[in-house]
Amino acid sequence: MKVIIGIPAFNEEKNIGAIVAKLKIKYDHVIVCDDGSSDMTQTIALSLGATVVKHPKNLGYGAAIKTIFNEVKKTDGDILVTFDADGQHQISEIDSVLKPLFENKADIVIGSRFLGTTKNLPKYRKIGIKTITSLTNAVTGSNLSDTQSGFRAYSKKVLNEIFPTESGMGISTEILIKSLKKQMKIVEVPITISYENNSHSQAPISHGASVIITTIKHVAIERPLLYYGITGLCFLIVGLIFGGWTIQIYSESGSVTTNIALVGIGGVILGTILLIAATILYSIANVVREKK
Repeated sequence: MKVIIGIPAFNEEKNIGAIVAKLKIKYDHVIVCDDGSSDMTQTIALSLGATVVKHPKNLGYGAAIKTIFNEVKKTDGDILVTFDADGQHQISEIDSVLKPLFENKADIVIGSRFLGTTKNLPKYRKIGIKTITSLTNAVTGSNLSDTQSGFRAYSKKVLNEIFPTESGMGISTEILIKSLKKQMKIVEVPITISYENNSHSQAPISHGASVIITTIKHVAIERPLLYYGITGLCFLIVGLIFGGWTIQIYSESGSVTTNIALVGIGGVILGTILLIAATILYSIANVVREKK
């Protein structure tokens, strides 16, 4: 099988040389997506034999992964391993990540930080990863331990059938949502991560916001009845409660409390609109799925 190692990189001149050099000892095909770096990342990677695709400006982690996916398809690769350029991942563990694919036991393999050993993982980052993972599991019905790991292996089936669209950190969740929808098998294996002298390239708050927005967007697209229906039902219930409260006040005092009445009317109207929208979108989604 043709295994391709894909590395998204942004201003990683300190780490990219050692990583590419070690990878090239065992793997012939290494693709680096230089996401608009202003340093020597591209030059160093090229000098060590990697194929480099450079973005004219920094577009984001997701954009780099999309570019790598497209490049792998052009070269007719069988397996893609995504590997971070910041030195956190261990090259020696690539074989462990590849093993379930070679044995036809998975379509996607995730290197989980919470099944292996993680050194100096900041507490806030651990809480953030766990929270996002729980949200993803709730949406997809899966039971994964680390949905945000960038150390993954994808089979040819995934490369041919999954078309990522996100440009931010939410791409990791997007790929999982789309893969699980197609009933692809996802397996996790333990990996060792070191956060010593290392910081993530994207701030934790913006990372978390990107993932949450992506998750909500895909729920709205894939499950409109759930997303809009529940939201509409909540607004309708609030509207009815405040409407009932308004009627009670009027029956007792003969006066109408404007603020309470407006909340009641607004809640009923908005809730009804959302419920109608949920029904229409659900019907449209079903028609589209049937045509596919």
